[in-house]
Amino acid sequence: MAKRVFQVTDKVHGQGPLLFAWQSQQGNFLATTGVNRLVNIFDRHGVLKEEISLPGPCLDLAWDQDGDTLAVITDRVGTVFLWDANTRKVTQLDTSFKDQLSLCFWSPSNCVLAVGSVKGNLLIYNHQTSRKIPVLGKHSRRIVCGAWSKTHLLALGSEDRSVTISSADGDTIRHLPNLGEPSLIHFSEMKQDERSNIGDSTVSMVLNKKMLYMFNLNSPDTPMQLSFQSRYGTIISYKWYGDGYVMIGFSSGFFVVISTHLKEIGQELFQARDHKDSLSDIAICQTLNMCASCGDSSVKIHGLNDLKEVLDVLNLGDERAPLDKLGWTQDGQLLAISTTKGSLHVFLTKLPMLGASVGLRLAYLTSLLEVTVVNNVENVRLAPIQITSFLELTVLL
Repeated sequence: MAKRVFQVTDKVHGQGPLLFAWQSQQGNFLATTGVNRLVNIFDRHGVLKEEISLPGPCLDLAWDQDGDTLAVITDRVGTVFLWDANTRKVTQLDTSFKDQLSLCFWSPSNCVLAVGSVKGNLLIYNHQTSRKIPVLGKHSRRIVCGAWSKTHLLALGSEDRSVTISSADGDTIRHLPNLGEPSLIHFSEMKQDERSNIGDSTVSMVLNKKMLYMFNLNSPDTPMQLSFQSRYGTIISYKWYGDGYVMIGFSSGFFVVISTHLKEIGQELFQARDHKDSLSDIAICQTLNMCASCGDSSVKIHGLNDLKEVLDVLNLGDERAPLDKLGWTQDGQLLAISTTKGSLHVFLTKLPMLGASVGLRLAYLTSLLEVTVVNNVENVRLAPIQITSFLELTVLL
């Protein structure tokens, strides 16, 4: 059973939706921000370690691949704020754009940051070399979504209803006009056959909140367009996982799994209504081989090997605000859940198996900072003893 580790109330973020992001790799820090012009850096036990003051509300934040640098943009200036997790210092990256920034995201394979603006401008910034490549007019309207591939290709979706695929230097390789309203763009691998190994050459996105659109960069003129039953509602989120599978969460409470194997494309392999009224997000943890969905006032956790089985239900009955977003640390130990009114809850979903015994006494880890000691004598009931540690334990002797 998952155990609540800490909670951050709306007094910290203000009344309204919030953004949060776990530090890549280590997961030692959790960055959160609400409507009050502050980015808060918590450790994994809920202790506030840093506050970053901003000139306006935060629009987006993202950690680089190694978790060394947090990028933050606001709605007031064309500046990116970069917080160094090692030195705990903030530097400012001037984009030279006169318009408002709209999003930022790092490459999964190097320290390169892409920054989009509301007028369709693009900045590509290499944090190691400090090289900046401005690309004016990449799109004619706001850039609303984007993703890097592992091979340094850049996909961008815009309010101009088009998608561009660009090189690492910002040169347009392919332009797809008149698609619809793009969102949630990703690079992944679509299975072609049992022998295929072509990397993340598939671009996927949601169009008009209703359709999943996919095409392979090697054959872009033959896209796949997948529509779903109207009773599902709109597409809230989708995640690629495993051997070419896609999990899709819908607004009316359903989540559906499809395969991108050519023999199975378009077929629903699994469908369930996890939440009666609404679903607001889904998350997948490959380390735990689990997925989670949130909606109504609960989070449901399933095993990816048997989606029919609900492994755990996290009830946030004391939380009156609607649940909003989910986010796991990469090691799967902690799951964060945000609400639409500015509060955040963090649960322990995986605990290292640590234990030791001396004589008749047995000690075992019961939380990240807690050890329980019991007397293992038959027919003798003694109250267990809880011992609190100041550091996370890696061994018990």
